[in-house]
Amino acid sequence: MAEDTLYNAMLLDFYGPLLTEKQREYFDLHYNSDYSLTEIAEESGVSRQAVWDNITRARRTMEDMERKTGLIRRFEDQEQIHRELEEDLHKLEALSDEPARKILREMEEKLQKLKG
Repeated sequence: MAEDTLYNAMLLDFYGPLLTEKQREYFDLHYNSDYSLTEIAEESGVSRQAVWDNITRARRTMEDMERKTGLIRRFEDQEQIHRELEEDLHKLEALSDEPARKILREMEEKLQKLKG
């Protein structure tokens, strides 16, 4: 469940600008704000089916773009590599002498800058 929530948030972050305003709004309310279809429909003055159709189209659009570009997959891969490099640096720091530790700390700082 938490992975689905994260994936939905990432879809919207990466590909939300490609959606119509309604698609983006309904998707966000349903998946990120946990509104029911009925709540969204009542608030927007449309049918539950209209809300569901917009959410379904939004998901299809975003997943199609993910299949074509792989941005989320590449982002997750980079995050995993970053975590592994940080772990490796900490292991090396424990094993190395002081000059090497200094270089390792500098490398770690550079990795942090990359992460943002």
